[in-house]
Amino acid sequence: MSLCRGIGHRFGCACCAPYLWSLNGPQSGVATRRGVLGAALAGSALALGASVTDGPDRKGRAARSAVGALPLGVLLAQAQAGAGADRIYRNARITTMDRDTPAGQAVAVGSGRILAVGNDDTVAGLAGSGTEIIDLDGLTMLPGLVDGHGHVANAGLYHGFVNLQPSPAGPGNSIGAIQESLRTHREHDGLFDDWLLGAGYDESLLAEHRHVTRDDLDAVAQDVPIFVWHVSGHFGAANSLALRLAGIDSATDDPPGGIIRRRAGTREPDGVVEEHGLYLFRDCMPHFDGDRLLDLLDRAQESYARWGITTAQDGASSADEVALLQRAAAADRLDLDIVAYPMVLDPAELYGLTAPEGYSNALRIGGAKLVLDGSPQGKTAWMSEPYLSPPEGWPEDYVGYPLLEDEVVDALVDGLYARGWQVLAHCNGDRSGDQFLDAVEKATAKYGLADRRPVMIHAQTVREDQLDRMQRLGVMPSFFVAHTFYWGDWHRDAVFGPDRAHRISPTQSALDRKMAFTIHNDSPVVPSDSWRLLWSAVNRETRSGQVLGPDQRIDVPTALHAMTLDGAFQHFEEADKGSITPGKRADLVVLSDDPASLPHDLLKDIVVVETIKDGRTIYRH
Repeated sequence: MSLCRGIGHRFGCACCAPYLWSLNGPQSGVATRRGVLGAALAGSALALGASVTDGPDRKGRAARSAVGALPLGVLLAQAQAGAGADRIYRNARITTMDRDTPAGQAVAVGSGRILAVGNDDTVAGLAGSGTEIIDLDGLTMLPGLVDGHGHVANAGLYHGFVNLQPSPAGPGNSIGAIQESLRTHREHDGLFDDWLLGAGYDESLLAEHRHVTRDDLDAVAQDVPIFVWHVSGHFGAANSLALRLAGIDSATDDPPGGIIRRRAGTREPDGVVEEHGLYLFRDCMPHFDGDRLLDLLDRAQESYARWGITTAQDGASSADEVALLQRAAAADRLDLDIVAYPMVLDPAELYGLTAPEGYSNALRIGGAKLVLDGSPQGKTAWMSEPYLSPPEGWPEDYVGYPLLEDEVVDALVDGLYARGWQVLAHCNGDRSGDQFLDAVEKATAKYGLADRRPVMIHAQTVREDQLDRMQRLGVMPSFFVAHTFYWGDWHRDAVFGPDRAHRISPTQSALDRKMAFTIHNDSPVVPSDSWRLLWSAVNRETRSGQVLGPDQRIDVPTALHAMTLDGAFQHFEEADKGSITPGKRADLVVLSDDPASLPHDLLKDIVVVETIKDGRTIYRH
């Protein structure tokens, strides 16, 4: 796999660097490889624009999803007639996310499926001579969490780079500290195929409040090529040698959808590239060998399981990344279910895509991904109104820019609708949201309204009128609500100003419309830490301790629903996942504390005790 085939938007959205690097690896883990469980999904009975909860129940949504693919009656008969359930978890505080049975004390598991949920005495009837009885001693159990959006392949890949993140995740609090980290890595760890590669610098938190440049990297070394990725994945910086190897000089024009930043008053590149400018390094970057990539993917899966995630998304897969995931699946090295969405930039690419299908060894193709703009923290998201302060060298009316022309987006959405495939679209700015919704509107008029569940990924600056339009068109938002903590202060003070910043990821506005939505971390942009995500959605507290948009806070049950049943719904898997319901897959997570009864400021401190996938433990604290 070529690194450059993953850079830029092939890393996904706002993409790519583990923001809390040191927290990504599990403290301990049990990785149990598993083969295929039947995963054909029953048809959905849920309507477009289905509602979300004001508590554990959902208004306007089907009370209960269809039973999962494996015949529950057969499993129960086998358990009652023979050895009983494989496992029974008892003496627990179980929040099921199932409207009919919202809580319980015990759950029975057999053949990777949930057999029964209820009180200890009732479920005990499914115990047999071979049943393992596990007393949870009052711990809390939830359904396994579903990743609303992320890039699991890249979460692994970034473990192979020099950590340049700011504290507490890394040493990158200043350009001098970044330089020292790169020098130290070269001295002690060597190079990768003669390159020095780093990731995670964040100019918003650097002492200098600027991007790393070629001059900064030349001061580290001029005899080896150096490339470092911005925490958002929408920028990168190269030293002079790396620029020469990529063929970038003063005569090189900006590529479509990208920018080569220049030294003031000249055309000489300053080393920083934006958006599709990252692709200019495609042909010169080194390659990771396949075995090393599989090992790195293992590390990513371990970190996801540590946070209670049992279904992960790879939401902008390159062809190489799909091949990596397929290789991992064939080698039985996927402990999580992974839903991949290959990224498309050109309508011609649609003809080469693998059609969405069911799981094969824990991997399936879910649809396709479009990336329509950049990142708000990097000020490349495409806005309808100017940024509070434009990037250096840009006029006061700067609004970011699109990555694809309207006609291309229209053709891509049309092609996906014609095929009946789900489409995810990266839209950080509200103007890119308009572009996507315009395309959806045209395709819907042509092919009719149906249960396609298109998703606006991030939807950070989505307007109230756009939410109305999304509801009408059946477009589901997946909110990057973790931004309220990681870059909330930056958004308020330097990017949007208070009014627009307070509406970042407007979850309550979606809830007011009874829209289904998910929330996400966009790992590896920020870690796959589910509990800081929950804390962020409920509190919306910034790094400085201020609340960003108190009217957009949601309650704990709603946030958990977005991380479980709505996550399953987004992936067309609500019949099989997302709640602890008899017949569904035994994807479960055991927690140190009950989120519903914990003080809101302590939600981020929840510890995952055990993560269970298809009835098997894949992580234990």
